[in-house]
Amino acid sequence: MLAPIIIAIDGYSSCGKSTLAIQLAERLSYKYVDTGAMYRALTLYLLKNQIDIHHPDMVAEALSNIQISFGLNEITQKQYTILNGENVEDEIRINPRVASAVSVVSAQSEVRKFLVNQQQAFGATKGIVMDGRDIGTVVFPNAELKLFITAEPMIRAQRRLDELQEKGQHTTLEEVLANLQKRDLMDTTRADSPLLKAADAIEIDNSYLSRQDQLNKVLQLVKNLNQNAQ
Repeated sequence: MLAPIIIAIDGYSSCGKSTLAIQLAERLSYKYVDTGAMYRALTLYLLKNQIDIHHPDMVAEALSNIQISFGLNEITQKQYTILNGENVEDEIRINPRVASAVSVVSAQSEVRKFLVNQQQAFGATKGIVMDGRDIGTVVFPNAELKLFITAEPMIRAQRRLDELQEKGQHTTLEEVLANLQKRDLMDTTRADSPLLKAADAIEIDNSYLSRQDQLNKVLQLVKNLNQNAQ
């Protein structure tokens, strides 16, 4: 039996990182932490409290007022994000202001330090799946399994559009694609913890993979780890 490990999943927006992470956590009975939701929740707080996200000192001062945790819907068994005691899961996913501002917020060093400390605490006992953009490079550089998920931009945009439309938000493929491209540029060029593939990460392009095929592929990687450890 493989001892509990840390599975770090990095990659671009709308590549299905969270879906894969949730599936893995369920199959392996691991904890799941959506770091993207943490950055979105923090961004939501700043916007709601009219804090200038382009003013790092003001943002840093606000951090002590922010508490982020996760809950589990007992009926659907789906995880949701809690900001200062309030379920904000739907709002952080569909609010266009959050989507537009989160890269600006997440690029700030004090914000990243604040949330990375929390993320590392979540993984102290291992047995965790965490997805984001710097999990294998900054949060858990010694993770036993690192994955880097990617997909073709237009496919990612269509997936995101479908998700937004399912939640009743009306936009266009062109608008979604432009937002993703802007996010990619900011994520890969920011000074603090830019998005990049860890040297020992396994890259998976899921452009033409079903969710089940991708899950099976990663479960095989976990199985291989188990066999090599014996």
